[in-house]
Amino acid sequence: MNDPFDTFEEICNPLDCVEEVISMHRWAVSRSNDELHVHVTGRRDTYEMTFIWQEEHGTMQLYCEYGLSIPQDNLGHAAMALMAINADLWLGHFDLPGDTRTPGFRHTCLFRGPIGAGGQEHIEDLIDIALNECDRFYMAFHLLSAPSCRDAEALSLALMDIAGES
Repeated sequence: MNDPFDTFEEICNPLDCVEEVISMHRWAVSRSNDELHVHVTGRRDTYEMTFIWQEEHGTMQLYCEYGLSIPQDNLGHAAMALMAINADLWLGHFDLPGDTRTPGFRHTCLFRGPIGAGGQEHIEDLIDIALNECDRFYMAFHLLSAPSCRDAEALSLALMDIAGES
């Protein structure tokens, strides 16, 4: 008897689609078999986006990294900020790897079954979400990257959503 899910067993590499979207924006890209790196300019800064395809799981991970590093003395404030930020996100999360102390937005997508053919629109949405979230919290991470970040009130203000820009 045939398994009805066998139809979707063959999974294409979504990095091909990512590469198409990136080339439409004329962003410089470097790629190995299962990994793609690109520098993308948001409203606040330029971020390094990394896309990693894990075929055995049918997943693609997107990591959008700031060009900032959090000093050791600010890790306590950073942990509190990460908890506050991640509590309000419903797609992806921010993390702070211990080896680099460079904050970034991370999200993993499933690419199996009928969803697997997400296409360019799906990839564009992922890129837009990552950029918007990184821009949204840029000021908080920028403040945390300063050696003299000791003011919890300033950090609290940096975490607030803004209604407009000047």
